[in-house]
Amino acid sequence: MIKLHAGNVLLKPSQRRQISSLLRRCVRLGKRLGDFALSIFMRRSGRMYELRASVHDRLGDFACRTRQNNWQDALRELARSLTQRLHAQCLQRATTAAA
Repeated sequence: MIKLHAGNVLLKPSQRRQISSLLRRCVRLGKRLGDFALSIFMRRSGRMYELRASVHDRLGDFACRTRQNNWQDALRELARSLTQRLHAQCLQRATTAAA
């Protein structure tokens, strides 16, 4: 489940669809782990966009944060780091299940 808190950033419906498509891989990995909840907070201060994500799943909680000039670049970087962390948790679960 994805919860988007746009804060003071105005997003059009097409931009919301872009966000959901960029996070599709993260959601798939999270569903594989189970009990997945992703909250994204967007904030703009000056010309910078700050995106924070907090993730809750069966293996634990973690948070990611990024700041960029463009919200699309910030979201791409956030999705990349989320995917890496979730993939590491999937591998950790597989090794503990095998042991």
